[in-house]
Amino acid sequence: MTDYELPPLPYEYDALEPHISEQVLTWHHDTHHQGYVNGWNSAEETLEANREDGDFSSSAGAIRNVTHNGSGHILHSIFWENMSEDGGGEPAGALAARIEEDFGGFDAWKGEFEAAASAAGGWALLVYDSHSDQLRNLVVDKHDQGALWGSHPILALDVWEHSYYYDYGPDRGDFISNFFDVVDWDDVADKYEDVVATFE
Repeated sequence: MTDYELPPLPYEYDALEPHISEQVLTWHHDTHHQGYVNGWNSAEETLEANREDGDFSSSAGAIRNVTHNGSGHILHSIFWENMSEDGGGEPAGALAARIEEDFGGFDAWKGEFEAAASAAGGWALLVYDSHSDQLRNLVVDKHDQGALWGSHPILALDVWEHSYYYDYGPDRGDFISNFFDVVDWDDVADKYEDVVATFE
């Protein structure tokens, strides 16, 4: 059985200040993300034990915990990698061209992504939809409600209250706006190029 582990942040805890405080990153990464890792491992252990015992009375709940906690772990890992103290600006190269093609330009994409982030009860995602061969924005509640089969996240914004309330209070809009000042477009572009290459 795979033992999932919390990945370290790719920067110091205070690297994204003033947009995201050291305190929020510490709580968010070390407590919340760790909780999803623990939850995924615990759910897998339950499923393994149930298979060995032939008792599946708790398996449905454990399967739900795999999707909730596993998705939480995966999306948080992308979220941390998507940010940098040197972030901001706009994408370039193949990713910029694809955003132009699929959304009509960066501003149109950004406006739609901000709308998704404002409405989400969990995450706003920019994904590559392999079924339709296009980029699209998704509103995902919790970690797994609203996901699209065959889609691969390349940019993830966590809008659960624990990601911003300490810094911004109820003003989610300011948090969303400031997120764009730390987006590492090189990382997003790398994720885009990697996933597209797997379907060529």
